[in-house]
This record gives sequence, structure tokens and C-alpha cells, in this order.
Amino acid sequence: MIAALIVGLAVSAGAYAGAYADGGVPLPSPAKATGATCVEPADIMRRNHMDFLKQQRDETMHLGIRDGKYALNGCVECHATDDPKTPAAVKTIEPFCGECHAYAAVKLDCWSCHTDKPATGSAKK
Repeated sequence: MIAALIVGLAVSAGAYAGAYADGGVPLPSPAKATGATCVEPADIMRRNHMDFLKQQRDETMHLGIRDGKYALNGCVECHATDDPKTPAAVKTIEPFCGECHAYAAVKLDCWSCHTDKPATGSAKK
């Protein structure tokens, strides 16, 4: 009985290792932005976007500056794409933000207060 269990575990481990032979973990692949360039290089945005958004939030709340470099509506305008999870091809920012946030197990709660749909043009295709 114990020998069968050990053999079963060894076979399972071998099959699992073969499926991930390179030892890597699949990375998220967020939707592409529609703009030519971002407000900062991608590597900086990946690490620091929340700090930029908090800084903009503080400037908006305390100083009334609503259209700064890191304003959330700018992110939405550039990164909103067709969301395959919604009917009628509604453009949202979920395919961009949600991909990495789900991968990192980070709760994305911006959209409980803010809209995730672009203001320019139509939100629908």
C-alpha cells in the first residue's frame, strides 16, 4: 500500500515537472493600450502605478487638481479595450488591470467608485 502510494506520487511529480519543464510560471498578458506611450515607462508603471494613483488622489482631494499626469481617467482612456466577459463588446479597463491583479491576487477596488469605461467616444463598439 505504501509502495503504491510512493510510486503514484513519483509518477505524478514526473508528469507535473514535464508540464513545466522550464520551471517557469506563466505570466499574465494584459490587453494592449491604445495610446502610443504611457506617462512613464512600462517597468516603472508596473512597480509604482499605485503610488502614482495615490499621489494623484491626494492632489485631487486636498488641492482640487483633477487632471494631473497620473489621473485615473487618463489610464481608463488609454487602457480600456473590448471586454470579452461583457455582452455587446463594452469597452472597459478590466482586461488590462484585471489580468495582472488577478495573477497577483490583489483586490482591484477602484471601480467601486470610479467608472472603468472611457468617456471619449462610445463605450460600446
